[in-house]
Amino acid sequence: MVGSQYILFTAVDKRASFARFGSFLRLGWALGFVGFLAACAAAPENGDVRDPNEKFNRKVHSFNIVLDKQLLRPTSSVYGALIPDPVKTSFSNFAANLDGPGDVANDLLQAKIGSATQNSLRFLINSTIGLAGLFDPATPLGLVAKPNDFGATLATWGLREGNFVMLPGFGPSTDRAAVGLAVDIALNPISTLVPDLDPNVVFIAKVANILNERDRYSMTFDSMLYESADSYAQTRLFYLQNRRFALAAGDAIISDAYDPYEEFGYEK
Repeated sequence: MVGSQYILFTAVDKRASFARFGSFLRLGWALGFVGFLAACAAAPENGDVRDPNEKFNRKVHSFNIVLDKQLLRPTSSVYGALIPDPVKTSFSNFAANLDGPGDVANDLLQAKIGSATQNSLRFLINSTIGLAGLFDPATPLGLVAKPNDFGATLATWGLREGNFVMLPGFGPSTDRAAVGLAVDIALNPISTLVPDLDPNVVFIAKVANILNERDRYSMTFDSMLYESADSYAQTRLFYLQNRRFALAAGDAIISDAYDPYEEFGYEK
């Protein structure tokens, strides 16, 4: 949820613009980046925080707050007030459906056959009966979403999370999660499954979903970013607790996992 603050850049779904050459180029870059991370990321995950670049990260965090204050927060407030709830739900459903093939790919890379089957059936049903994902008939059938990402895949493979990093526009992350995000964006299989999918449609859907999430959890975001004594430390703590808890719930081996939603009264 916290990742929704981190802004419109997450809406960019990179498609193969140079056909096969472009795909191999991005794949080689992504795998090279993974190899680099594997050589340098060895931070513990038992509740410790490794943030050797805190001074720089705080500057990036300040930039993200300005971006949120000047762009995301006011835009999401207008979006939440003007767009009817059913339309917002459809945009969110469509955006989530676009991530389905990526979820399946990461399920398979983690040898989670049950999750891969469930996410595959969900994508198939919502893409057909659900009119390209605008509706979600799969959930009432018991096929709830099981989101996955390449960062979780790397965790399953035993790669440590590395240092905490604050990414411009994207927000809090770790070395491992940042690599996972780059791979998920660069190699999203939706562009292969649906080669005629208009990237502008994808962009609009992703942006709408980000605005919806920012508006939906506005009290939590505002409390953390604007009412905390140290918004950077609070954001870092919340992100790491949330990420480690999610990975532990997904069977990645993370010790001392803590559910950060408990203190906010939310249910995941």
